[in-house]
Amino acid sequence: MKTVQVNIVTPDGPVYDSEVAMVIAKTVSGEIGVLAGHIPMVAPLAIGAVTLKKEDGSQEIVAVSGGFIEVRPDQISILAPSAELAANIDLARAKEAMARAEQRLQMKQDDIDFQRAELALKRAINRISVHEGNM
Repeated sequence: MKTVQVNIVTPDGPVYDSEVAMVIAKTVSGEIGVLAGHIPMVAPLAIGAVTLKKEDGSQEIVAVSGGFIEVRPDQISILAPSAELAANIDLARAKEAMARAEQRLQMKQDDIDFQRAELALKRAINRISVHEGNM
């Protein structure tokens, strides 16, 4: 099976750089699977997991908080505001972030930005799901 170079980059620097057989990502219009030689495309990513399937059958999972995926026949680039490999996710910190976001959403105050709180909750739930393998 052919492979494709995948780079995942955040404003803090590179998160992933390796050859994979397939990339599965959640875009805002649905889930996509990309193999080597795919036609060029760019798509906005939703908060979700990116699954990177290796040639040997193993896979790595990265939690991304939106961004974009750019596909070229020989390279796939993911630009995300934040991204973490499943093994690097601090589960306690993610659960604390989820609790804070839930608490903000339960408050009935005018100065609470509910959209930001909802996004924070989605990001925390995504990180927890990716860490636990429950995508």
